[in-house]
Amino acid sequence: MRDYQQYATVVAVFAAVLLAALLVAAFGLISLLVDTDVISDPNAGPLVGPIMTAAAVVLVLILMLLLGLRTRPENQRIAVGYSLGTGFAAIGVFVLVGGVLYALGTGVPADTAGLPGDSVGFAASVLLGPFAVTTGILAFIITLLYSLVLASRMPERGPPKWPWERDDD
Repeated sequence: MRDYQQYATVVAVFAAVLLAALLVAAFGLISLLVDTDVISDPNAGPLVGPIMTAAAVVLVLILMLLLGLRTRPENQRIAVGYSLGTGFAAIGVFVLVGGVLYALGTGVPADTAGLPGDSVGFAASVLLGPFAVTTGILAFIITLLYSLVLASRMPERGPPKWPWERDDD
């Protein structure tokens, strides 16, 4: 693994941990301000919310690693579109994993159309709630900042120097 790939990997891991911490803090504040639970359905169980959040964080980590490891340092740019796509993908994974876990956890049989009983309603309520949007916004911001950090790194030029330390011959 090259130096820039090691750097991109370390920064991506730190960014993913930051995303997880910001999600926990934001969910707590939103829950407190709006006076609602993150997962308001008591049939969902205690692990659905944390697993949904972890799945979104893992997805964002993978997408940041793809961005950082596939692009050479001289080609790194601030990836606004990629970050926006990552935000939408995080919302999708957050809702999809929640719906699947809800269906697996409640054991509600499928209706005549073949759809799981209440899991579609659960996924819709999660999608329309403030927590899915928060996940997408924070994923967008963290991925955008990650691409900014990678784009601003100049490994071939060495560490920054004071004007009197430069070799301007």
